[in-house]
This record gives sequence, C-alpha cells and structure tokens, in this order.
Amino acid sequence: MKRVGLLVGREQTFPESIINSINEKGNGEVVAEMVKIGGITLDEEKRYDVIIDRISHEIPYYRATLKRFALEGTYIINNPFWWSADDKFFNFALATKLGVAIPKTVLLPQHSYIKDITDESLRNLEFPIDWQGVVDHVGFPSFLKPFDGGGWKNVSKIHSLEELFTEYNASGTLCMTLQQGIEYDQFVRCYCVGKENVLIMPYDPSKPYLSGMQYVDVEDYLTPELHARVEQDVKTICTALGYDLNTVEF
Repeated sequence: MKRVGLLVGREQTFPESIINSINEKGNGEVVAEMVKIGGITLDEEKRYDVIIDRISHEIPYYRATLKRFALEGTYIINNPFWWSADDKFFNFALATKLGVAIPKTVLLPQHSYIKDITDESLRNLEFPIDWQGVVDHVGFPSFLKPFDGGGWKNVSKIHSLEELFTEYNASGTLCMTLQQGIEYDQFVRCYCVGKENVLIMPYDPSKPYLSGMQYVDVEDYLTPELHARVEQDVKTICTALGYDLNTVEF
C-alpha cells in the first residue's frame, strides 16, 4: 500500500479535497492523510511514499524533516533541496533570461544584521546606497518586499523616496527587493501541476488574503493570444525551477 501525506498551512479546502480524492481513487492501494510528526531521529524509517508540501517554506522544522524523509526515498512535492537554493530574486533573474516579462527589480542590502556582524564584516558593501540610482531604475509606484518567502508578508507599496526610507528602515534583518509597480488592467493567478497542466484564473489581489474572494469568475478574461502567452510562461518558469506544484501570478 502506498501512502501520501499532506503538509499544509492555513489552506481550508485543498487538503480535505485532495485527501478525499486520493482515497476514493486509490481503491485501498493508495491512501492519503495529514502528516503528523514530532521528534525526528537520524534513523527514522520511511513513513510516506509521497508528501505534498504546502507550508515548509515558513517552518524551518518542516524543511529539515522533509530533507530527512527524502533520504528514505520519499518523493517530496516540491523538492525540498531545490527550495533551499531558491529565492524570488534569483527566480526573477532566471525568468528574465528565459524571456518572461518581469518588472524592473533591485536587490538591496539588509538594513540591520545579527549581533556578531560588524563593520569589518561589511567592508564589501557600497555605502551609502545610491538610492537615487535605485529609484531612477525602478520608478514609483514600486513594491518593497523580501527577496524570498511568500504570503504577501512584509510587502509595502512605495510612492516616494521618503516612504522608501521609512519602510526600509523598519525592515530589520530582512533582505529586501524594490520592484517596479505595474498598474494592471488584468491580474491572473495560475496553478501549474506537473509542469504541464496550467489553470489560469482571474484574481483580485486587493481582496483580503485567503478570504476566498480573490478569485473572480469572468469568462474570456484574457484574449486567446494572451492566454497562450501566460500558459507558456507558466510552463517555462515551473520547468526551469523544477516545481511539480506551483502558482504563478501575472
């Protein structure tokens, strides 16, 4: 019997739906359940054949556990080793090289550092930052956000140099990017499964996160040409990053 485990965060509908679907179609040969873990030992035996991971990007314990499970032959969706090398800024740069349209983006040095980082540790940093050069490149409005992570956390919309200084000074030890703000007419969130199957959905990011109100039911939202372009760009990104399950927003 094959076992599938789900590691999830605040999602409400997805976990129960996919567990029920796998159990209904598995005919007893494949079963799915929520992962339950506590202390993990070095000689931990294999518990699952597949784990679908939706939350380890926020929980270091989960990330370490998944890499340990991978040593026993568990297939992790998505690859936890690649995730450790992954960040948004690298993804932006890679997508740009692959021909995907990405807003202008600048990676910024951290504002603050952990206790043992001294001036000597930072001798390679340009100081002060050429803030005018940064904003001349990116423009306003722009978005100040961490170079990794997700969930719309620690993201600020910036309209002036004064706002940029205020938000940057409050960013602490987070490494931030400043990205060109695109005033959009259409916004889509795209699910990609298996690097090939793409579902493009109209999306309203101004609605409360995880409220269920972000998804908008609009027929023929994109022209056929734009739909094809978005679908191909999603496949390009997910294939390049090796993601079995991913969402991409345009």
